[in-house]
Amino acid sequence: MKKYYFTSESVTEGHPDKLADLISDTILDECLKQDKNSRVAVETFVSTNKVTIAGQITTKAEFDIDKLVRETIKEIGYDDETVDMDYRTCKIDINITKQSQDIAMGVDTGGAGDQGIMFGYASDETENLMPYAIDLSHKLAKRLAEVRKQKIIPYLRPDGKVQVTIEYENEIPKRIDTILISAQHKADVDMETIKKDILQYVIKETVPSNMMDNNTKIYINPTGRFVIGGPLGDTGLTGRKIIVDTYGGYARNGGGAFSGKDASKVDRAAAYMLRHIAKNIVANGYAKKCEIQVSYAIGMKEPLSIYINTFGTGSKPEEELVELIKNKFDLTPNGIIDYLGLREPIYTKTTNYGHFGKKNLPWEKVIEL
Repeated sequence: MKKYYFTSESVTEGHPDKLADLISDTILDECLKQDKNSRVAVETFVSTNKVTIAGQITTKAEFDIDKLVRETIKEIGYDDETVDMDYRTCKIDINITKQSQDIAMGVDTGGAGDQGIMFGYASDETENLMPYAIDLSHKLAKRLAEVRKQKIIPYLRPDGKVQVTIEYENEIPKRIDTILISAQHKADVDMETIKKDILQYVIKETVPSNMMDNNTKIYINPTGRFVIGGPLGDTGLTGRKIIVDTYGGYARNGGGAFSGKDASKVDRAAAYMLRHIAKNIVANGYAKKCEIQVSYAIGMKEPLSIYINTFGTGSKPEEELVELIKNKFDLTPNGIIDYLGLREPIYTKTTNYGHFGKKNLPWEKVIEL
């Protein structure tokens, strides 16, 4: 019997890195609402009551970036600069230029906007074919935000992190070994109340009881206090949560971030397509788990390589699955964009709680192969 432990983490939408991601994706969506051919590569940096936005945008869209950023910060719930950030008083610096003509030359003809490697993954260990640890981490982080917004736990603030450790036996999730939750809170609440409420309204409402036992360890705010949070407690930067965004470390990662990039950037579009293909290989019974890699060269349309690994669980040889992929799917940048409908303003839906495993996203659709 092979036994091991695997840990993944997720963060709430108020985590400084995720605030930065959401601002970048909100700008992207606003561009696409007005101009579906917008080229966007926007990075956001948040620090003590300050937001810095820089990057390249080529678009016909017209809108007030300053106003859009403040509305996004307000939506997250940041309204107090003494403990995190205030959407009304924070300083916003904007440094936006147009896309480089050297890059545009390759993209305009349908080529990739950069070189790079991308991965996609799926596993049958959960209903949505995601690894169990990251799937549960996302659900707990999302619930932490829900109880704050719905005032079920009214003293919570936007920042928070979750970590889940799963015990595996023979590659199957057997039990939850550890749950760690760190939740930002107002100063006038005692730790016993916080622990009691999060256990009752977050953990018990989210975690399947049959996956917990008397040996499951639960840690809630282990430092004993989490009042200072958000950009006041830690700086945030677009693209710094790529493991949270993908598979929680259970599958390999190409290294390219997603948020703030339009679909001409294969870092984002190809990663979405490979998740779609890997998910459908598992959903169609060709493997119990599947990882796919492709690589691209800047300005070139077709991928340079396609690699697949079914970890010994495949019902077909991997060489046959590669041929199936080549025959079934157009992996050129424009082919991916058209197939998945990636010129639509859908990206703020992806920012928080993982880009994969959610219903109603085009790359999560199950098809017949």
